[in-house]
Amino acid sequence: DGPGALLKVAKQAPGTWTFARTTPSEPCEPGKMCANGATEPGGDPVSEKAAKAAAAPVLKAAGQDDAALNAGQLMGDVRVVNADPKVDGLPTYGWSTGVQVGPDGKVTGGSGHLKALEKGATYPAVGADEALKQLNEASRGKGDGGRDIGGCATPVPLEGEPKPPADPQCVPSNGKRAPVTQTVEDAVFGLALNYVDGRQTLVPSWLFTVRQAPGGPENTVTQVAVDPKFIEKPDAPTTPSGDRKVTSYGADGRTLEVTFWGGVCSTYTASAEESAGQVRITVTEKPQEGKKACIMIAKELTRTVTLEKPLGDRTVIDAASGGAVPRG
Repeated sequence: DGPGALLKVAKQAPGTWTFARTTPSEPCEPGKMCANGATEPGGDPVSEKAAKAAAAPVLKAAGQDDAALNAGQLMGDVRVVNADPKVDGLPTYGWSTGVQVGPDGKVTGGSGHLKALEKGATYPAVGADEALKQLNEASRGKGDGGRDIGGCATPVPLEGEPKPPADPQCVPSNGKRAPVTQTVEDAVFGLALNYVDGRQTLVPSWLFTVRQAPGGPENTVTQVAVDPKFIEKPDAPTTPSGDRKVTSYGADGRTLEVTFWGGVCSTYTASAEESAGQVRITVTEKPQEGKKACIMIAKELTRTVTLEKPLGDRTVIDAASGGAVPRG
């Protein structure tokens, strides 16, 4: 109902936090409805240097003042500073802190993680060549369900060597035999975000820097580096493909709030199947009609379910994975 700021921090690991600041576009007189926004429209984004300077206090407070910074992302007139921290000396992907800086040079929003990571088990890893082979096989072998990186990736040739020919067996997920080959320009061993037993986990991975054409934009593609012998194969799905994995929940009597990741192009509903010892949650996706063009971006969503009885000490189960859901 007016200008201010909102900071939300999840108690459950990894301590996800979000921040948003709103300021009125013009003075608001009491009793009148006023338009509020993060920044006044029509401003020019600040420079990358200015954005990094504005984000510095936030990153220092979050313990990421030594993280690698990228301030190239723009959201209208808002510049986003993405900070990718190092963990045990290894670069990370998917664990970034994002700080949004408005055209006035002030922080307007952000998100990240607060809780410290715990070291898990140790597994043998594969080399970059083997990981690249697995990545290409996954891209051409799973159809639309596979990881489509726009074609097959090939290593960049050494200086003086001819460029390797495109793999004739490489077929992208659209099924056409004219794939666009992306060239791998760098491969770095690091940690990439994955879900293990329903929990966000940084997994040893190869981080490939790929470029589709000379002078074109760079992208990062990740491939798990753990030896496949130590990776459990997923069971055949027992729920509709539109179901979404629940990441955490909160309970107050008969009210159950479930949190999950979903897209902005669909609507989601949650339902519960109750028994004496557990509550099984199903989140179902329904694409929005008329959405012919929609950006592929995921956001954390929450839906409320009213139970027949208070949750008590019953276990909350995610129907999509069959695993227990941690309390948030």
